[in-house]
This record gives sequence, C-alpha cells and structure tokens, in this order.
Amino acid sequence: MVRTVVAGLDGSPESRAAAEWAAHEAELRGLPLKVVHVWEPVPDPLAQAPLMGAETQQHWSERIPREAGEGLRQRHPGVDVTVEQVTGTPSDALVDAAKDAELLVLGSRGLSGVGGFLVGSVGLSVVAHAELPVVLVRAGEEAAAEHQLDPAGSPSAATAYRPVVLGIDAGAPADAVIEFAFAEAARRDTGLRVVYGWSLPPYYAYGLAMDAGLSEELSREETDSLTDALRPWRQKHPDIEVALEPRVGSAADHLVDASREASLVVIGRRIRHNALGAHIGPVAHGVLHHATAPVAVVAHD
Repeated sequence: MVRTVVAGLDGSPESRAAAEWAAHEAELRGLPLKVVHVWEPVPDPLAQAPLMGAETQQHWSERIPREAGEGLRQRHPGVDVTVEQVTGTPSDALVDAAKDAELLVLGSRGLSGVGGFLVGSVGLSVVAHAELPVVLVRAGEEAAAEHQLDPAGSPSAATAYRPVVLGIDAGAPADAVIEFAFAEAARRDTGLRVVYGWSLPPYYAYGLAMDAGLSEELSREETDSLTDALRPWRQKHPDIEVALEPRVGSAADHLVDASREASLVVIGRRIRHNALGAHIGPVAHGVLHHATAPVAVVAHD
C-alpha cells in the first residue's frame, strides 16, 4: 500500500493552513498527499432549513475540497494530490482515513498576538486516539515562518530552517519520538534542540536551599542518560547538530518558550488503553495549547 500524508479539511482557515503545511511536508518526504473532507450529516429538520438547503450542503461537501485540491496542485506541482470525502464523526473519520498514512495533519486556530493554539475537541480526540504521528498547524501558519530571518528581519523560504525542537523524558526516552525528530531535522537540513526537564528532590519543595553542586550533579546525570539514548540516532545522522538543553521546572513551559524559534516541535504521547479512555498527558496538552510553531505528537508504547 502506498504511504501518504493526510490532511483534514473542513473549509476553515486553520484546516487550509494544515493542508498547505501537509503539501510541503509531502514534498519533503516524496509522498502523495490525501486531503480528507469529513461531512457530518445534520439532522433532517436543519437540513430542510433555508440556510441549510441543498445548495449549502453541496458547497461544503463538494466545492470546498475540490477547490482546495486544485489550489494545492497549482502551488505544489511536484506533489500528487487527491481529495477524499467521507461521512461520519470528524475525529473517528479522520483517524480511520489516516490509518495507513505516515502522518496526519490538522489545523488549530491560533490565539491573538503571539499566543498559541486553540485546540478544539476534534483535534484533541484525534491526537488522543491516533497511533500515527499527528501534526497541528495554526491558522495563518506559512512555510516561511519555519525559516530563519532574512537580512531584512523577515522569515523567508530562501533562508535555512529553524531548528527542530524535541521534548523528551530523559528518564524514559521513546525511540519512536527520537527517530521522528531526527528524521524531520534531516529533511529540513537543520539542527535539533533536545529540551528536557528534571525535577528537584521532593524535600526542596519545602524551602530547603538547593546546593549548587548537587544541582549540577542532577543535571549531569540526566544529560548522561539522555546522551546514551540519543547515541544511535546521532551516529545515523552525523551531520545534524544536536544541542542538549536541560531545564528545571515545567517541561511544557520550556517547550513553549523553545517553540518561538523552532520550525517544528516534536513531543510524545504514550499509548494507553483503559476504561477511562485515551489521554494525551499534561505536557502534550500544555504544548498543544500554547506553542507558536507546528507541533507533532508521536504516539509510542
């Protein structure tokens, strides 16, 4: 089966930004792009209302995805773009449509100013249930924003990519997340910033002073452990410059800060199957809501 990059489209500005980002990613990967438009049927009484008549339904179910596909083909002539229409609940339909894909890309509304995402229920549900990498892209996100500033002080596709940021648990690094981040950095010919947090021993939370030597020792232990975990990928990608950045405190806050100078933020989500349903975890939740760069969530065991 041919691997693809899949983008969810509902006609909103954020989903259009996601489709554009997905087309660029498909080009980097040398893969076709499948744009999936989910039509969620409305109740019969609403369907008969003047504003929800046949013409409006046809507009949403046919015209928008068709025009989006045509535009993507014009702007990305090297990418094989197909459009697929499915019916059902958006989150379930998107996960199902992307079950054989390499990547699923969704849009998320950007907050005002320099704020991050406003992740809706569909996006959160897809991230929590999909077992393939899912990327969220803000409305208004442009490819040039992933690049370094040009001499005039503006992002430009003519400059090098900003680094990829990898958020990881130094105590339990996940191979799938590391591999994804290195591959994305390699595709962009850029560096990798590995941001990881470590916590103070519990008794320091009660106001005891932190010895500087102990702080350095704890940081060094975390760094040594992570260095060992990253070694196979650094050997596989010797040209990628890797910067290890230990931080004390909230991992989500540090990753959000790092996102301001990133082309992509990569984080993990542990796959859990239990009666309470799927969860994305507090770090992923915080990053998804506040990062200012596209965020890739990689599911792992």
